[in-house]
Amino acid sequence: MSSIEPVRKQITIDAPQDRVFKVFTDGIDKWWPRDHHIGTSPLKQMIIEPKVGGRWYSISQDGTEGGNGKVLDWDPPRRVVLAWQITADWKYDPELITEVEVTFTAEGPKKTRVDLEHRNMHRFGVAAEATRAMFDSPNAWEKTLAEFAKAV
Repeated sequence: MSSIEPVRKQITIDAPQDRVFKVFTDGIDKWWPRDHHIGTSPLKQMIIEPKVGGRWYSISQDGTEGGNGKVLDWDPPRRVVLAWQITADWKYDPELITEVEVTFTAEGPKKTRVDLEHRNMHRFGVAAEATRAMFDSPNAWEKTLAEFAKAV
């Protein structure tokens, strides 16, 4: 079952590598699509704590916190690996870990290629194929990266 292909997306941004990394991580609240969260009320804030083991979570307007995952690897300005711990039915599950690896490759002093890979789709179990297709759709990682690029 682990033969399910990862979702891979790529975008090139006209900005230096360190800025692109910083906007992706420290600035996630400025660009994360407001409709992409599992909270009980509208999204107020999206946060990535900048360290291995740091939390990746949201705060809803009603003050409740919702988990997205955690930081598995932190290598600024080159790479961040996040655990995606949201199930196929949009519930946080601390036992589920699929990985979102984002690499930032300088292609010049003011140009950075961003590669995103969401892998270990087989961990979604019977919903793996459908969940992979959803993440590969234009309204998922593709939309998220487009919003990110605009913010940079």
